[in-house]
Amino acid sequence: MVTTLAPLLVEIGATIEETSGILQYALVFVLAAIPLLEVLVVVPIAIGLGLDPVATGVLAFAGNALSVCGLVVFHRRLSEWWHARRGTDGAEKRDRYARARRLWDRYGLPGLSIGGPILTGVHVAALVALFAGSRDRAVIGWMTVGIGAWTAILVAGSVFGFSVLGLL
Repeated sequence: MVTTLAPLLVEIGATIEETSGILQYALVFVLAAIPLLEVLVVVPIAIGLGLDPVATGVLAFAGNALSVCGLVVFHRRLSEWWHARRGTDGAEKRDRYARARRLWDRYGLPGLSIGGPILTGVHVAALVALFAGSRDRAVIGWMTVGIGAWTAILVAGSVFGFSVLGLL
């Protein structure tokens, strides 16, 4: 799998490096919003290319978090359309699974929001949480916390790692 990702990583780095000024930071924002790239790939590459770590972190976080918010809104609209088409408001399902949903919201979502970005990607983790019945606002809130935590870790780790290697 690493050999299939290497050309993609090189291409991402080359694309960021070929641009200049504010366009580099705009690319960081856009690339961080793309599933599978996200902050885990974009932040170390951008910092390794010499972009400002704070600006890189802020823009990568914003791009990733906004794309997750868009995913949640899209999921909600699709669910509303589906329920309207089926002619049910989902009340019987809500009653039947209310306790399971409360337990998931209490314990499952925080763990998924912290582990999901590194294990599955934040977009997949958000979809899992939504399909498990978590509330939209809770998913957005917890995923934002997870993205923020991983962004901070990646920025600090990248700055430290590149400085130890003498590349910054």
